[in-house]
Amino acid sequence: MDPDTEVQRIFKNEEEVDDEEEQRKKLMRPPSSYGSMKSDSDNTEEEGGDEDDEADDVLVELPEPSTTEETGVQMIRSESPETLYTMTTMQTKPPGAFVIETRSSDLEDFPEDDDEVEEDEDELLVTNSPEPPEPIEPDDAMQTDENSQPGKLHPEQDMPHVFKSIQSTLTDLSKDDLLNFKMWFHQWERRITLTDTICGDVLDFVDKTLEILGEERALSHTIHTLENIGKFELAKKLDKQCKRVLIRHILRGELNRKHSALYEGVSHAGRQPLLETVYVEPLITTCSYGGVDPSHEFGPRHLTPLQVPSNVTYVGVTDLFRQQKDDGTPVRTVLTTGIPGMGLSVCVAKFCLDWSEHRSNLDLQFVIKLSFRAIRNLRNRQDRERPPSQIMSVMEMIEFYHPDLRGITFLDEENCKYLVIMDGFDRYQYPLDWENAPVIHGNHTKAHPDVVIVNIFRGTVLPGARIWILGRPAAVSQIPSKFIDFTTEIQGYTEEMKDHFLTKRFIDAEVAAKIVAHYKRLPTLKILTRQPFICWMAAKVFERRFRYPDYGTEPPRLTSFYINIFVIQSNRRLAFYHGRMEIKLVWSAEDKQMLINIGKLALTMLEKNTSVFYEEDLKEHGLPFQEVLVCSGFCSEILTPTSDGRRQFCFFHYTFQEFMAALYVFSMFYVESKNILDSGSRIPKIFTSSKWSTKSAAGLVHCAIVRTFNAPLGHYDMFLRFLCGLLNPESHEDLLAGALYPSRSPKVDGLDEVQRLLEQTIQKAPADRVENLKECLREMIQEDQ
Repeated sequence: MDPDTEVQRIFKNEEEVDDEEEQRKKLMRPPSSYGSMKSDSDNTEEEGGDEDDEADDVLVELPEPSTTEETGVQMIRSESPETLYTMTTMQTKPPGAFVIETRSSDLEDFPEDDDEVEEDEDELLVTNSPEPPEPIEPDDAMQTDENSQPGKLHPEQDMPHVFKSIQSTLTDLSKDDLLNFKMWFHQWERRITLTDTICGDVLDFVDKTLEILGEERALSHTIHTLENIGKFELAKKLDKQCKRVLIRHILRGELNRKHSALYEGVSHAGRQPLLETVYVEPLITTCSYGGVDPSHEFGPRHLTPLQVPSNVTYVGVTDLFRQQKDDGTPVRTVLTTGIPGMGLSVCVAKFCLDWSEHRSNLDLQFVIKLSFRAIRNLRNRQDRERPPSQIMSVMEMIEFYHPDLRGITFLDEENCKYLVIMDGFDRYQYPLDWENAPVIHGNHTKAHPDVVIVNIFRGTVLPGARIWILGRPAAVSQIPSKFIDFTTEIQGYTEEMKDHFLTKRFIDAEVAAKIVAHYKRLPTLKILTRQPFICWMAAKVFERRFRYPDYGTEPPRLTSFYINIFVIQSNRRLAFYHGRMEIKLVWSAEDKQMLINIGKLALTMLEKNTSVFYEEDLKEHGLPFQEVLVCSGFCSEILTPTSDGRRQFCFFHYTFQEFMAALYVFSMFYVESKNILDSGSRIPKIFTSSKWSTKSAAGLVHCAIVRTFNAPLGHYDMFLRFLCGLLNPESHEDLLAGALYPSRSPKVDGLDEVQRLLEQTIQKAPADRVENLKECLREMIQEDQ
């Protein structure tokens, strides 16, 4: 063979190998999540650096006579986005089909060399249209297990259905109407460029809009544009075909707007952090024990036989409705509870935000919020504006707060999987007759709101829904267990979670490290920050104080933290349960007296050396059950009843009981000039005599020290520390003024004598008491910045 001929043959073989390799890569392109071909406007994104116009060359795959006698033509559009329809087309391409690149604007680019293609008029031409049969689902492990995340969308809410619906609707338009539609679409959606609008056919246009806008926005914008050009019948038809998608789009938008930002404390416009930037998920366990931490600076305070949950009992907030009952069926009704400050509302916000952003629970077609506070408002509205006989169905309740859901029938379907979130059970505040309430069936059956709620729990109303109920322990404990499939409890943060929460909030790593180190200087505060609410409060307080260059040399004052908890929770009671506006959160004489009586109860419990109280204790101190145990935010119910069936209650932490006892003693001294600790107790030997008047501040502290020394270590020690902290002018003259005490209240006199008393006692006290006495002195004299 001639050498020149041999060289040409070698180069030709190499080119054919390269072409085959390139074609093999094209055929192996991965599918995307929806179905269409790549858009024309993107045809140079991956090959923009080519020197030659190879993107416009025609790719030809020569047929193999040994495998088939047919010749097929497959149309390939531009390279992105790769789709299920692309994959389907590739799979249905007969062996030996020609592959034609349609991006070429000149049909004459098609090879006509007889050496490359032998045309036969009798040969069958198989054209694989880009409108394929049903799309093939991707082999995705996340979609194979029904209980795995993120879940599988309903077929009518998935991308292929939206794509085909929009495509079929636009195909019904004439050429002029289609051009008019595209111009209107481009005018109101500038992300779709003019090139994307004009170039290409309907498939290219739909493909590009879905790629850029997403299926829900593309669908709603298509419907609005059809209405704008006067095609109301087509708009109505498309609306009906994709109603599930549109409803989900509305609900997602509502939840996203409501929960994307976290409203903490007093809201300031534009200053709310994004939930994603600050959220740290607390421990949620299926092993409920009341949620009260027995840890204490002076040794544990066992409230009840403690059930310490194991790691296998923990469940993520997004996986609550992936659980199963004992018989293997999915749970319908999930109850989540936790002591005040555990972040029930924030967990709900995180669940809703993840669903609205397609991160979890995609198999839930709809997530509808119907809080007990909303139902209570409807109930009160009926009593005020409607005759007593007027009643409502559950669908009327939902439609009142979600008008866009009016008239939908999906919630009546047996196979419609959706969630109704009913948070704030403690805010309903009306008694429910669980046993004798009439049984009603159907979502459109009207009844009194109390009856509707009971039947939602029974499952005769909203039978196809998953129900998520949230509330404080003392309120949800009245729900019969037969109506609850799955009970969970939020137990707060571990040590690692606390540090992560505090560091995640701040961009400045140095400030975050200072805050983490600073709060750990107080053992009691370190214990209390297990509650997300306290953790947030520590972050806000220390962030503000570390702006001062000299701050941080001394440990923080503990009393000021407890005063802030006391004031914030009292204000929340007035706002959440009594509907008072922020600007009108003025404590009435009745409010103040109730708080003082709670302190009196705490002192009684401290004197009895107990942390548990009962309903009869509330009656003895003139305290209303609902206000103290449900609304105040100070107390919780221990879920384990006594042997005689009595319900047990306690403060959310033992140290708060000690603070409330000290607050009661100080208030009686400050407001009424009474020293209720002067009871003739035996004076310890370290005090040769008492030279302080019992009516003075020094006399009050002296009586408290006597009680502390006469009791075992840890019994009154924290009580004494809080009492000294309340004597600090910044406590009673600043933090409590205008709330529990009148504005411009005078400062307590005789603090110099109290300081001398504490200094003398420190010199004479036993070694195990000295450290706490030093803390008492620091609490009284240290100034907050």
